[in-house]
Amino acid sequence: MPQKFSGSTAHANLGPDFFDPVTAADFPKTILRYRNQPWAERMGLETLSDEEWINHFGRFAPLPDSFQKPLALRYHGHQFRSYNPDIGDGRGFLFAQGFDHIDGTLRDFGTKGSGTTPWSRGGDGRLTLKGGVREVLATSMLEALGVETSKSFSLIETGEALFRGDEPSPTRSSVLVRLSHSHIRIGTFQRLDMLDDHANMARLVDHCIAHYYPQLADLPRAERVPAFLGAVATNVARVTAQWIAAGFVHGVLNTDNTNITGESFDYGPWRFLPRYDPQFTAAYFDENGLYAFGRQPDTMAWNLTRLAECLVPLSTVSALEPELNRFWPAFQAALAGSIVSRLGLISRGAEADGALLAAFFGFMQAEKPLYEQVFFDWRGGPASAERAKGSPQADLYSGAAFADFSAALNGYEPSISANLDHAYFKRTHPRTMLIEELEAIWAPIAENDDWSGLDAALGDIDVMGAAYREAIFTAN
Repeated sequence: MPQKFSGSTAHANLGPDFFDPVTAADFPKTILRYRNQPWAERMGLETLSDEEWINHFGRFAPLPDSFQKPLALRYHGHQFRSYNPDIGDGRGFLFAQGFDHIDGTLRDFGTKGSGTTPWSRGGDGRLTLKGGVREVLATSMLEALGVETSKSFSLIETGEALFRGDEPSPTRSSVLVRLSHSHIRIGTFQRLDMLDDHANMARLVDHCIAHYYPQLADLPRAERVPAFLGAVATNVARVTAQWIAAGFVHGVLNTDNTNITGESFDYGPWRFLPRYDPQFTAAYFDENGLYAFGRQPDTMAWNLTRLAECLVPLSTVSALEPELNRFWPAFQAALAGSIVSRLGLISRGAEADGALLAAFFGFMQAEKPLYEQVFFDWRGGPASAERAKGSPQADLYSGAAFADFSAALNGYEPSISANLDHAYFKRTHPRTMLIEELEAIWAPIAENDDWSGLDAALGDIDVMGAAYREAIFTAN
């Protein structure tokens, strides 16, 4: 039996110092281009007709028992390491909250391209249709690869002509709704820290613990704030490791894009690696490679240090420092776990998994193979040795660098859910989403309003996700 939507207004309990009620833009058109039916089922919204869907996610009629008016959230942030106090939800808002019927998680319906707010800073508050398509593809790929990511819930074309410096203009417009596990960011804490608003800072910590880290609720207050930092650091470390294992470059890892649940979200100039390259960047404007693939762990550690600074007035440096330092051990453990799981292997313990990790990246650094192809070819470890002989990069599996990786693989057995009999692993090439593939999907949409390429790509991503789903390294 379908379950009804279970709404919430939890974020409003923080009070008016945290948000501004706003009104969504009145779009000239609302053409439904994507609806995430599996996640609609989890949220109790699967029975909505397309007309009802558009009314809620294109016209923003309130969902039952949630906000009567959307909330534009207030926050600050370091953007490319420069502090900016003039940001907040400038082209999006928190539209609704509700509970996941599978695991009981409180989830947020946030928007992108829904119109201007007090934080728009002269912008038009809109999202290009191409930007919406890009986010649908990013989140679909990441979810299939086991990364804890926001979900693209809805994409509606809105019938406006937008002018952008980084796209041929005029270009088509859209409004995206993403489903997230919280929209509270490190930047939310930074704003209160700059304002010396310690009372609201304490309320925010309590709110985060109540809704996202309830296991900490019974700790004495002196322990609760440091434990909160440690829990955030652990979650952020895990998601950062998942990016590395997926070969993903977020592109804009500002503190306002770092969620306190660790969930990955807000995809602008993202990229997947073609070949292993620690210096690979996603954003053309990242001229110094601050957010390059290999620098993402350092960046997230830096961002967490900014959160720790905000919490000092509620705790002490000596209490916070060891919790902040949880990041690097957690990252190393999560990265080893992610690589082992992506390879469809049974863990052999920290020492052996660490050796496998070192040999894996030694091979990747020496030979620069196609990144996703390696995971595809060696799914199941030695059990796929014969299959790997048919790989388009089989010649790379005979050199000295690979010998170390091969030796590290020996002794590993496929996990019971490696799914090597799945049709996906009978192919020669894995599903990827490199920039040229993305552009090939977009071109027919732009030129002929032909959406068949997007539909086909999303179907193929679903196949990949089904092949990997049982063995991907994820957490609750």
